Formats: sequence, C-alpha cells, structure tokens
Amino acid sequence: MSTRLNLRELKKQRTRNALLRSALELFTSQGFDRTTVDEITEACEVSQRTFFRYFANKEEAAFAVQEMTESRFVAALRERPAQESPFEALRHTVLGTWEAMSRSVAEVIPVELHMRTYQMIESTPSLLAVHLRRSAELEEEVARAIAEREGLDVDTDPRPRVAVAAFSGVMRMTGRLWGAGGDASVDAIRALTESHLDHLKPALGEHWRPDPA
Repeated sequence: MSTRLNLRELKKQRTRNALLRSALELFTSQGFDRTTVDEITEACEVSQRTFFRYFANKEEAAFAVQEMTESRFVAALRERPAQESPFEALRHTVLGTWEAMSRSVAEVIPVELHMRTYQMIESTPSLLAVHLRRSAELEEEVARAIAEREGLDVDTDPRPRVAVAAFSGVMRMTGRLWGAGGDASVDAIRALTESHLDHLKPALGEHWRPDPA
C-alpha cells in the first residue's frame, strides 16, 4: 500500500514539474501575458483540469519556484548561529544558501530557467506588481525572524524592519543590475550580491542586544 502511495506521489510531482517547466519555458520565450494555459497543457499533453489541480492560475506557476526558495531562505535564517549579528545572519544566509538552493531548484527545473524567469518577472508589469507585494510580505516575515533572534518586539523597536528594508533594497538593486547584464548565471548574481552587501556592513554589523547588567 505504501509503495503504491509513494509511486502515486512521485507521478504527481513529475506531472507538476513538467507543467511548471513548460509554463516557465513559454513565459520566458514568448511572454507571460501572451502564454495561455492551453499552450502549457498541450506541451505536456495533459488537460486544463490537470493544470488547475496543481496551480490556481498562471501567476502561481510563475512564482512557484521563487516561493520555494524564499521559504528555504527564511528557514535557513532561523537556523543561523545566535552569536551572529543581524547583518551577519542575513549576509551568511543569502550567500551561504546559493548552492543549496540551486540544487533544490535543479530538482524541479534547470537553474538557468529559474534565473531567466526572475528576469522575465522583473520586465513584466503585471508580474512586477505582484513581485513587489510578495517582497513586502517577505520583508515583514524576515524582520520578525530577526526580531526574535535579538529578543526584540518588532512592533515597538523599528531596527529589525529598518535593517531588513536596507538589506532588501540591496537585494533588489543587485537583482536589477544582474537582470540587465549579460551573465544570467548563479555565480554572477552571487558575486554581485556579495560585493554590494559589503557596503552595508559598517551600518548593520554590530549586535543590538543591550549589555548585560
């Protein structure tokens, strides 16, 4: 019984991955708005009903891998050593998880396709608005995680939100610069991110915890 269940789940995962890869290939090659669900399902030789079993709409498919990587980023941040300052925890998380996240992405779609999808989102007005909203929600989640690490109340102490806003601003800037460049590799965005994050360290590199009495 368990073997049949495992095989069934494996088949479902393969179907979802195939739909996701077809959707992203079409989005990045001919544009998100011009791509229809029919085209995605025809590429996989499945029905529309199958597509909607896995994704509520095209938008959910466009952000599926990004959502996965963001969730893993937050989980990795929560696992950083307590002795790291807020900036160190954020920096080490984003730089230290590139390889792990790349492996996770590669289990679903080619990493190169994921990077092209990011560029496509940045250049598609209808998706960019959603991307900015999702980014704001992620910033709030990260700020609360940082506040918990430091033993602060995020609603009364502004520092976690300020720090995360600054950190996220650098991440958005490097993402735009990377997207406008010619190298769409993971190594390229990692190097660009590391270089720009170095400028934040003087401002955010110290602990905020009060000295013990």
